[in-house]
Amino acid sequence: MRILQILPELKSGGVERGTVDLAKYLAQKGHKAFVASAGGPLVGDLVSAGVLHYALPVHKKSPFSIFTSVRALTRIVKDEGIEVIHARSRVPAIIAYWVSRRAQVPFITTCHGFYSDHLMSRIMGWGKLVIVASRIIGKRMRDDFGVPHSKIRLIHRGVNLGEFKPATETPKEMVIGLVGRLTPIKGHPLFLKAMARVARVFPQVKIQIIGDAPKPQYKEELLALTKRLGLASNVEFLGTRYDIPDLISRMSLLVVPSVGEEAFGRVAIEAGACRVPVVATRVGGLIDIIENEKDGLLVPPNDPRLLADAALRILKEPELGRRLAASLRGKVESQFGLELMFQKTLEVYQEAAAKKRILIVKLSALGDVILSVPSIRAVRERFPDAWISVLVGRKSRKIIRNCPYVNDAIVYEEEGPRLWSALKMAMLLAKEDFDIVLDLQNNRLSHLIAFLCGARTRAGHDNGKWSFLLNRRARGSSGAMPPLEHQFMVLKLLGIETVDKKLELWTEKDEEASVSDFMRSQWVAPSQTLVGINPGSSPRWPTKQWPIENFAKLCDELAKHNIRVVITGSREDAALAEELLRQTRNKPINAVGKTTITELISLVRRCQVFISSDSAPMHIASGVNVPLIAIFGPTDPRRHLVPPSRYQVFWKEVQCSPCYLRSCPIGLVCMKRIEVQEILDAVLHSLKKEPVPA
Repeated sequence: MRILQILPELKSGGVERGTVDLAKYLAQKGHKAFVASAGGPLVGDLVSAGVLHYALPVHKKSPFSIFTSVRALTRIVKDEGIEVIHARSRVPAIIAYWVSRRAQVPFITTCHGFYSDHLMSRIMGWGKLVIVASRIIGKRMRDDFGVPHSKIRLIHRGVNLGEFKPATETPKEMVIGLVGRLTPIKGHPLFLKAMARVARVFPQVKIQIIGDAPKPQYKEELLALTKRLGLASNVEFLGTRYDIPDLISRMSLLVVPSVGEEAFGRVAIEAGACRVPVVATRVGGLIDIIENEKDGLLVPPNDPRLLADAALRILKEPELGRRLAASLRGKVESQFGLELMFQKTLEVYQEAAAKKRILIVKLSALGDVILSVPSIRAVRERFPDAWISVLVGRKSRKIIRNCPYVNDAIVYEEEGPRLWSALKMAMLLAKEDFDIVLDLQNNRLSHLIAFLCGARTRAGHDNGKWSFLLNRRARGSSGAMPPLEHQFMVLKLLGIETVDKKLELWTEKDEEASVSDFMRSQWVAPSQTLVGINPGSSPRWPTKQWPIENFAKLCDELAKHNIRVVITGSREDAALAEELLRQTRNKPINAVGKTTITELISLVRRCQVFISSDSAPMHIASGVNVPLIAIFGPTDPRRHLVPPSRYQVFWKEVQCSPCYLRSCPIGLVCMKRIEVQEILDAVLHSLKKEPVPA
């Protein structure tokens, strides 16, 4: 693979050393590693290992500097054929985000700190995958930054066991060390106050503070505190050092006195590798490393007396120190080895490059969502390892959640102004970092959402409805086409050429059980012939409805043949069902408004024949392959019906059909010409299971 890591600078520090070590590992394993930073002393290590370094001002926060870095890095990514960009800090992550969009390359982030909650920090959760060094950081990114759990990858930092190893000789001096940058979160004042207590018991103790000082004023404050505590003869501020393994191995004790949420605490595992006992505060990622009294000692982060007592306990009891150090060394070998960290990181790179995140948008009516199932299945077959989400309306969510080809169903609901709802949804979707958006809705709203969610590939129809927001557009006939063909034109943009047109629908066990209970309550025997009738239509399409008196007559005629009828529909059809029941002599089973959409699937599956107008239940019958009698009027069945294996269509082509009018000026002539006897004969013919012409 060709991997680019980007971080502010290559000076001392755990992040910097980890970047260099990983780049070396990648180069040794035959991968091509690149690093972009503002430079620093560690660049020489990279170059000597065959890693190419690009010096860019990626540490500067000014908008102009970020803009110029994005342009420069985009050229580098394209010229070098970079497959994954790995950002390790906030400003580099902003640059990497825009480069990934321009170069069509996935980027991932590693959260090295317990970031404060502001916009600059949120960019660390925008990667396609987000690496966290500890469980506390993972929880922070999930709960406070809204990063989906599916994107988070826990990879503990590792230590080079060949570099960090026990000292060959027993140290002659008693040395207590603290390794870390001179910043308030590292707890240097707490450490110095504790060491003042330790020095009263062991006056000859040597105290080493190792790390650079980003702000010289803070170091001066620490020096002044050292003098006030009477530790001037004991404490050495060693500054930046590059012989950390040797320094740690000569220590009697390492203290990690962090007072803030430490992301991990790499120095603790480095001490463990050197068989040096550790006393640490119980904060952040340190609790992932040390189990109190087993691998080290943990104390609260605000009490210098308890910190001093823990240090004195180890100094006074050498056997305790050796036991804790040996246990921590064993844990480091099994859980925190550098090779293990590298392997897991490489797996994340491979996943980011290979595993697509795909969003399919289908916001329309329930029937149209059912018709999208063949397309969803085709996408899964084309991308078997992809994470596939479908954006649907609330009424369709259960259909998609039961679909085995989908990982996630995202519900779109309009709350307030339509544009504001779209913007809020796009902000949520942007966190998912989709690679591909497949827009099967193809209207202005869906095109806008596809664009705003930041997907690198946005495919849909070139329909003039803001389709300029897509970067892959299907151009073709806008006239009458079979119901799935428009979708298949979009699928071809993703290299999907052949699609199985079969509809499918699924139910859960509890849904099947609920329908079974309902049928028992209606005294339906397994031996009875059951015919389903859906008398309603969409409230927006009253012209699709066959006259209710015809349905009532049909129910009575079917009863003469010892056929039980079950009426289906939503709660919106309740008044229509009551009118039908009022007009019938032999009362059918009334299931209108008594089933969820997925329970309706189970109910339709139990019918020997199903009768419906051009509506969602018609597609349900096709999805469960129940013999169908479809009644069409203002719409064209050639454009809207994906039939089951056995079906009959009734459509009277009058001069004006198909009109697609929702209000008929001539009194629904096309519907009224369909006779009750025709439908009855069709039902009886279907029940004989004889082949019938379409």
